[in-house]
Amino acid sequence: MRRKLKILAIIIAIIGLGVFVYLYFFASKATITVTPGGGLPIAGQGVPAVTDSATSAVGEPVPVTARLVKVSVGPVVQGEAVTDVIVASSSPVAVVKYIERQSGNVYSYNVGTGAITRTNNQTVPGIQSAAWLPDASMAFVRYLSGDTFSTINTYALPASSDSKQSGFFLSQNLSDIAVSSSSVLSLASGVNGSAASLGNIKDARTVSLFTSPLSALHLSFAGKSQYLGYTKPSAALAGFAYIIDSTGTFSRISGPKNGLVALASPSGKWALVSYVENGNMQLQLVETATGNTTALPIATIADKCVWAADDSSVYCGVPMEPPAGYAYPDDWYQGAVPFNDRIWKIEVVGRYAQLVLDFSKETDESLDAVALAIDPLNTMLVFVNKNDDSLWAYKL
Repeated sequence: MRRKLKILAIIIAIIGLGVFVYLYFFASKATITVTPGGGLPIAGQGVPAVTDSATSAVGEPVPVTARLVKVSVGPVVQGEAVTDVIVASSSPVAVVKYIERQSGNVYSYNVGTGAITRTNNQTVPGIQSAAWLPDASMAFVRYLSGDTFSTINTYALPASSDSKQSGFFLSQNLSDIAVSSSSVLSLASGVNGSAASLGNIKDARTVSLFTSPLSALHLSFAGKSQYLGYTKPSAALAGFAYIIDSTGTFSRISGPKNGLVALASPSGKWALVSYVENGNMQLQLVETATGNTTALPIATIADKCVWAADDSSVYCGVPMEPPAGYAYPDDWYQGAVPFNDRIWKIEVVGRYAQLVLDFSKETDESLDAVALAIDPLNTMLVFVNKNDDSLWAYKL
């Protein structure tokens, strides 16, 4: 009997060792299919599930005025795209692509007809943000996973179920991404600094772009062959903004300024820079080639703005009488203080500001505008109300 028990113990030990070896060396390479309702997809563990029907009701757009429409009651993912489509024998029509947060489904809102259509039924719940390609064919979505929700996943989600382009994952735990019509800019950060990579929009292959001792950077495209980087904003720390060329050379264009946030124009000729001075928000325009600055007559956080496609103007959500006693932009990012915004347009040539939308006079709601987007022909402005994550569209 003892001999049989010893043999059985040895067999169990061998089996256990085999399972350990497989899990340690090979399981990370295995593909596990995610079934509907099976939870969040994770890089290396299959792609998001496909469902036969929408998992939640989207509802109909609600016209508020002749120009203002509440597209989705919400919540939607912050980050949307506005494109123009050519209709036969008619003028171009703006189409808004966005993602519903609860289901992760992609929807299209046709401004001309007022119709909302679901275009992709891949289920990716829990998406935190989306970066869309300019033609709105794909969104690079980011969400958390893991037992403690500490792993950041970035997935390229096709906007249409009929798309010939397959979805794919980028590397895990990227600290920042930005997209252009042909490239994906990604940043990995750690205690020893940051490393930027550039990839194409069709697969996960990337090439190294540059490394930096700065461990907390935000990156974006600034034209075709250069990039804008700025340090993590905080009211208590002096921040800097840089133009980075294709060789990885950093050229400072702004700073040191506390709470600095920067937004490059599509061509990269200009950068909108916000910062705090004596506790008050400030906004200025910077010419990136020379570093020349011009103070602007309104004050907001650059993250609440969007550039027109031709660099001619900037649209911003500008808070009316922001509460005193708070640290900006920290407390706003953290949700400790909401704003009550109006939408302003800043003309680059004349350096003057023009009121576009007084939201509180059009509705009974207050507006904290984020994720602003505009179509290439400057006919439609879209934004998310941070107060409830509802999606709005305004005809310019």
